[in-house]
Amino acid sequence: MPDPNHAVYEACFTRSLLQLLSGAGRRRLVAFRVDAEGVLLGGAPARYKAQTAFVPWEDITSVVVWQQRMAGPSMDYIGVQRRTGAPALPGMNAGLRPDQTAELAPHVEHDLFLASRPVNRWRLDPEGLQAAVEAFAPGVSVLVHEQRNAK
Repeated sequence: MPDPNHAVYEACFTRSLLQLLSGAGRRRLVAFRVDAEGVLLGGAPARYKAQTAFVPWEDITSVVVWQQRMAGPSMDYIGVQRRTGAPALPGMNAGLRPDQTAELAPHVEHDLFLASRPVNRWRLDPEGLQAAVEAFAPGVSVLVHEQRNAK
């Protein structure tokens, strides 16, 4: 019998030297996970428990990778587009208004912005992500939204 967990995709936060020296780095924090139940969007390490959100497959219409352009290097994000009426998610951006998210990332819908996490202090494996989504939710697309240069 095949292992049902073979296609699970999980990425964990890299532990900082301060976390390791203080003993706070003993517990591994999951930044992003795709499994048979749905998608886990990990919270920021300092507020992990309060900001972590789980989204079941029945609420997800697509998984989206996108970038936010900033003064320095761009920041990659990953998020989930959800069905209309899905419950609000906790997260670092939960309090932002639509006008604020439009200013930060005009190419990303407000609800997607709120249901996204930065790919920061962890590495995204696009092939592993695609394989996991195909294995657990074949009807859900993995999309890449690119921000066009402003003229």
